[in-house]
Amino acid sequence: MYTQKTLAVVVGPTAVGKTATAIFLAQHFDTEIISADSRQFYREMSIGTAKPDADELKTAPHHFIDSHSIEEEYSAGNFEREALVLLDMLFQKQDVVIMVGGSGLFVRAVCEGLDDLPKAPQCVRDRLNHEFAERGLTPLQERLKQIDPSYYVVADIANPQRVIRALEVYEATGRPISQFQKQGTGKRPFQIITIGLHMEREKLYERINLRVDKMMEQGLLDEVKSLLPYRHKPALLTVGYAELFDYLDGKCSLEEAVDKIKQNSRRYAKRQITWFKKYGDTTWFDSTDREGICAFLEQKIYS
Repeated sequence: MYTQKTLAVVVGPTAVGKTATAIFLAQHFDTEIISADSRQFYREMSIGTAKPDADELKTAPHHFIDSHSIEEEYSAGNFEREALVLLDMLFQKQDVVIMVGGSGLFVRAVCEGLDDLPKAPQCVRDRLNHEFAERGLTPLQERLKQIDPSYYVVADIANPQRVIRALEVYEATGRPISQFQKQGTGKRPFQIITIGLHMEREKLYERINLRVDKMMEQGLLDEVKSLLPYRHKPALLTVGYAELFDYLDGKCSLEEAVDKIKQNSRRYAKRQITWFKKYGDTTWFDSTDREGICAFLEQKIYS
């Protein structure tokens, strides 16, 4: 018998093999998977988000894959509320549930709860959005680096929404967003075990480059074209989409856009690693050591 209900969380950088590991664990424990990838929720975004394919989805029940439309506003707070309701239901029949994803904010929302951040005046948000539209993201990133270097190190600074939100909080309160962040105060009625996957950096970067090439072969450019009417949505202001929007705007060649996707994906992977190494009580394993991960989880769950 299991001693208590357990949420096993699989985290790590993009392309490290989180999906395959989560499926292996779900089959081992005969359970279900919750995706905590902030872009895989959207039905219209498939190629650029590296969703599990149809065969992978058949291997274990998945939740929060294709669960929403890009037309909907869906925040980490929404995900926290819906995921906790789902977990309550799943734990009625399962002792272990797997959650997997590289979106640190969404993982943290379920495991700890979100920070109670102050709301900035609309005029502040409008001004920052106008500055982003006129001058691009770099000046905003530099400002964030100056006012809150600790948050800058772990934040997804390639995401305009994250950068602008942090600047909003500072301008509204005079305090950096890092001062509002909780230190694990949200108690959950289940055990949480976090597994981090790592891989030799050169190999990881090679996998990222190959993944981008495969995405282009699968039709990522056509997917991005189909999303042009929604390009202002926060989910599309991210790696793999923003660069191809620049190409469609005539700001760069297709080859330059693809190279930029690879570069930004590698940078994002580095930030994911930094985030999860600082976040919570994560035990790290080589991404291929699935038997070792299973043995570790069984020891933790049964002890």
